[in-house]
Amino acid sequence: MATDTINPTPLRSQAPGTRRQGNRKQGNRKQARRNTLIGWTFILPNFLGFLAFTLIPVLAAFALAFMEWTSFSAPKWVGLANFERMLGSDSFWVALRNTLLYALGHVPLTLALALILAMLLNRKLKGIGFFRVAIFFPYITSLVAVAVVWNMLFSPDSGPINQFLQFVGVANPPGWTSSSDWAMPAVILTSVWRDMGYYMILYLAGLQAIPTELYEAAEVDGASAWQRFWNVTLPSLRPTTFFVVVMLTVSSFKVFDLIVVMTNGGPGRSTTVLSQLIYQEGIGEGKFGYSSAISLVLFLIVLTVTVLQFKLQQRRER
Repeated sequence: MATDTINPTPLRSQAPGTRRQGNRKQGNRKQARRNTLIGWTFILPNFLGFLAFTLIPVLAAFALAFMEWTSFSAPKWVGLANFERMLGSDSFWVALRNTLLYALGHVPLTLALALILAMLLNRKLKGIGFFRVAIFFPYITSLVAVAVVWNMLFSPDSGPINQFLQFVGVANPPGWTSSSDWAMPAVILTSVWRDMGYYMILYLAGLQAIPTELYEAAEVDGASAWQRFWNVTLPSLRPTTFFVVVMLTVSSFKVFDLIVVMTNGGPGRSTTVLSQLIYQEGIGEGKFGYSSAISLVLFLIVLTVTVLQFKLQQRRER
């Protein structure tokens, strides 16, 4: 009678491999937890600062927009009363108009001059670094110092700008910051001079990322310098231009310190912008609910403009 021999499974021979695999998985989990903990130690201090000084105040401002609150009374829910008051206020519409006027002057001028300077300085010439630094330097200079110096340059009586205009034959030069008609152009020119160096650096990076083969191919095809700029340079700079336009738009709508130092919103209300109105109503008058309502509207305006810019960029890419 034949008998079948059953070989027992060598459990002891497999156990060490299984144990090593389990130890390896456990070690991987410990390493992953350790890496996560290390990552949080880097992120947590910055996140706590963002939470305490940005996120919580922003959320509180949104809530205060629907309340009436001064520093001498408890917050009181008033619903849309602050917004109704804002829409009926002449000061709000003047500040909104001035903000839009500033943005319409600041954005295209800074964009155009930054691109022109970047193209002029995108050359391998001896000493070109000095001119790049010189143009970028105003951006890192104290804004108060910039405003004070330009106020002296724009002085109607003794300023070098009006003296030069009189020298070239302008009998009645502008009053600049002392004139309600010329105060906003003076602020725009100052801000353009200060900001164009920063955006020039961004355009320089974009220009240096364009492959030279594209220009060589266009030149072989007989394209002129203008055709190469229009058909090669501008399309290649489209992502950089989009980023610059978004950043310029946001900074234009929240302009505050330059106007406060140069004109303080005057003469009259000719240079009062929304951010300054928020400061006046909130810090100056103590109407924190009303100023929060204005800040919420400013936030929605900036958000809407930014979203529209993203939609236009996506449509162009298609």
